[in-house]
Amino acid sequence: MPKKTPEIPSASLADIAFLLLIFFMVTTTMDVDSGLERRLPPLAPDVENKDTPPIKERNVFIVLVNKDNNILVEGEWMQMGEIRDKAKEFMANPNNADNLPEKEIKEVAFFGPTEISKGVISLQNDLGTQYGTYLAVQNELVGAINDLRNELALSKFNKRFDLLTKEEQDAVREVYPQRISEAEPKRVGGN
Repeated sequence: MPKKTPEIPSASLADIAFLLLIFFMVTTTMDVDSGLERRLPPLAPDVENKDTPPIKERNVFIVLVNKDNNILVEGEWMQMGEIRDKAKEFMANPNNADNLPEKEIKEVAFFGPTEISKGVISLQNDLGTQYGTYLAVQNELVGAINDLRNELALSKFNKRFDLLTKEEQDAVREVYPQRISEAEPKRVGGN
């Protein structure tokens, strides 16, 4: 008579599988995607204004990030930690230098007639740029504007920018507007 092979009890197999599933669900970490918080400007009217003068080269602060995550600012290679100070100098133009943006005089609440920079920051990256590098550069540029606003708020109102009233914040924003233009990524330099 042939020998019977013993059976493996499978009654509790479903219970074990369920417990393993719960264990892996509880112990697995969920990655949270990071992103940029941006409020897009309202749509411009469809009216074409052909009389709009082009932006002068001196009024544009060009930041390029290549596929190797190298940063080129105004034709000069820079490290991440250098971008903020360079952007602050560009936007403030404290000595009205000829190579930095022009200024125009506007009437600003709480400040009176004030010189406002016509500067625009242009950020462009390669399609191969790492997202983390792009975010870090973006944060440095936004941080430069926020630093200028905070410094102005402290000197004028003796309070940090975030502690000002809405009207005071709007006035400081008018002095230091956040003009960051993000060009569509391009494939530069091969693969």
